Amino acid sequence: MNKSIITRLFLYSTIGIFICACAKVSAPSGGSRDRLPPVPMRSVPENGSLNFKGKRFSVLFNEYVELDNINDKFMVSPPIKKKPRIFIKGKSVNVEFEEVLKDSTTYTFYFENGIKDLNEGNILDGFKYVISTGPAIDTLSVTGYVYKSTDLEVPEKTQVLMYKDLADSVVKKHLPDYISRVDLNGYFRFDNVHPGTYRLYALKDEDNSKNYNNPLEEFAFLNSPVVITPEKNFIPIVKDTISLKKEENKTPETKNVKKGQGKASADVTLKNGAEKKPESKTVKKGTGKGTSKKDSKKGEEKTPEPKLLDGEYQLFLFTALKKNHYLAGSSRDLKYRLNYAFSLPPDSMKVEFSIPGAADSSYFIEESKNKDTLKVWLTDSTLFSQQQISSIIKYPFTDTLGILGYKEDTISMRYLAPRAPRSAKVKKPVYAVETNIKAGFLKLGQKISFTSRTPLKEPDTSKIKVYELIDKDRKIVPYQLTKDSINFCKYLLTASFLQGKKYLLITDSASFHGIYNECSDSTGTKFSIRDNDSFCKITLNITNYEGDRIIQLLNKKEIIISEAYMKTNGKVEFPLLESGSYRIRVVYDLNGDGKWTTGDFDSGRQPEPVSYYPGEIELKAGFEAEQDWDIGKQNFKEQKLRDIKKKK
Repeated sequence: MNKSIITRLFLYSTIGIFICACAKVSAPSGGSRDRLPPVPMRSVPENGSLNFKGKRFSVLFNEYVELDNINDKFMVSPPIKKKPRIFIKGKSVNVEFEEVLKDSTTYTFYFENGIKDLNEGNILDGFKYVISTGPAIDTLSVTGYVYKSTDLEVPEKTQVLMYKDLADSVVKKHLPDYISRVDLNGYFRFDNVHPGTYRLYALKDEDNSKNYNNPLEEFAFLNSPVVITPEKNFIPIVKDTISLKKEENKTPETKNVKKGQGKASADVTLKNGAEKKPESKTVKKGTGKGTSKKDSKKGEEKTPEPKLLDGEYQLFLFTALKKNHYLAGSSRDLKYRLNYAFSLPPDSMKVEFSIPGAADSSYFIEESKNKDTLKVWLTDSTLFSQQQISSIIKYPFTDTLGILGYKEDTISMRYLAPRAPRSAKVKKPVYAVETNIKAGFLKLGQKISFTSRTPLKEPDTSKIKVYELIDKDRKIVPYQLTKDSINFCKYLLTASFLQGKKYLLITDSASFHGIYNECSDSTGTKFSIRDNDSFCKITLNITNYEGDRIIQLLNKKEIIISEAYMKTNGKVEFPLLESGSYRIRVVYDLNGDGKWTTGDFDSGRQPEPVSYYPGEIELKAGFEAEQDWDIGKQNFKEQKLRDIKKKK
């Protein structure tokens, strides 16, 4: 081979290897992922500027960013009538607004967590931009918490409003002077507030009007005005410097705390009313020995309670009682059932119903216990087979002048049967009549209930037998079967069942018939009456409150299991409980009507306060829990009992 050709091939190979090697240098493998949020580098005008007269500002970041649901998260305080236009240009976030800002006013533009970097999605949390249209930035603050009045949980999507005008009517008609949002722990904070006296409200704003113009919205108010003076927390002006950001990142304990919010420390919980949890004693029945439930498992680490920031004011959301009569809704969820719901029970007034062209015998009406809902069961197949049915309903109605009378509406409702998948085999629906016998047991004095999904005809009692099982023999047990006074789909069986005895319930085929010619299958169920010693019991010694109160026993989902009414301090017992976890709530019945009463802004009435026993009580089968409970502190609930929604 020619020597020059060999030389050229060697040269080309060397160049090729060099190019490939250079191409591989682009990004070292195995590098750590970028987890830092974007950093504000510079703002135009500068963040914290005075005498602002423009209609736009921009914030430059150290990397490319994107907006995340910014229309819902962005907020201006004080609010402006038309929402600004927010857009990305290069590495900058730009904000433009049309209206002229108020003179000598500090404006705060909150971005919350609506800015994140383009590549990794790291969120810049709590960023805000502050300017003043006057010669100074207001630097005072107002802090607090908002909770639901019924269960002291943290409300979602709730705003806090503050007004300079102290008239009650202002919150219903005008925009607030300051606006804030409730965070995941119920905390709110107003920054850059001007000294003065204000009214404080909270609102779950359903129509985005930023005022309480709908009595059906959840609302809260503070009875007394809030006086803001220079003695309040001082908030330093945010500066546009990278060094400040670096200093924050050096301190992991505080980098997640927003500027001006103060420290998040353990002793804050005590300031907000937390008390030392009483040690619950669980005693096995009959033994007299007590064991502490403080640690259910040895060596198990306890989950620390969430740390709370300082919050000076507390607001409790409520929904006011409905005062106007109207038809709240109608539906046809089954082809043979029409549903009507009213805002209020009609009381002494009547509701009239008819279906044009249909005989009265082709349907019947079932009223709820409070008579605020109607279920119309259609019994004529030629009627309920129609896709659309028109009905005429005449009901109590309050007009715009507040005068109560009657209103007649013609309501058309359609029903379209859901389509079954093509591959699915058509199965005949099973007509089930269910009982309340669970795991083969009933409580002493408990009735057996039979429930179906459609109204029941008169059962055939000749096909329903109850036996007492004695060794290999059966003894017939007499019983009474009665129709439920409210629910047309339920029957109740009453008999003299005794503890320690075993029983057999037999329902032969066709014992129960539905009004649509459904027929029940034959069943046989063995059961016994549980001995009291197999149940659990909670005994509470209630102290430190004078007045009527309702003690409510709740399950872990805070559904009421049982309740007891008390007028004085003393002991209350909850016997015959299943094993499991329980919570306890007290309702301070201020008006003595035996139930929790909501608030009313027009009359200045706050919702009746509640409080929770500090912690859950865990019960095992056959055990009792005895505990002293000081209910002197109202509207108290341990933070760890709250269903705190975590930030995504």
